[in-house]
Amino acid sequence: MAASTPDNQRVRLDKWLWAVRLYKTRSLAKEAVEGGKVRYNSQRCKPGRLVELGATLTLRLGWQEQIIVVDDISERRRGAPEAQMLYHETEDSVKKREDLARQRKTMQASQLTPARRPSKKDRRDLQRFRDQNGI
Repeated sequence: MAASTPDNQRVRLDKWLWAVRLYKTRSLAKEAVEGGKVRYNSQRCKPGRLVELGATLTLRLGWQEQIIVVDDISERRRGAPEAQMLYHETEDSVKKREDLARQRKTMQASQLTPARRPSKKDRRDLQRFRDQNGI
């Protein structure tokens, strides 16, 4: 699965994450790896870990968790279209992210704010309900 890389293709994990534009700065990539937000082949690792072809990375970016596979190695930061060709996301990961996004959207829709502020009578009724039920 992991092919040996030539000497000119030896790149640190934090530098590769920055080069493929998953993190805005190299220091943010380093903090993410040190904080356990990035797993290399299902194991915690250090920012200095050398990236190999075919390695599986699990990234936690905010609410999302992505599972990506390394297709190519580069230490230079290039444009977004070129950077996206250096890795691909697994189909299971894409499906899972879409499902979670859909769930968050429905949760947000179900927690709509009321049409108006409660009146004085509404507040009194709420207080009476709380007092009777020990809330």
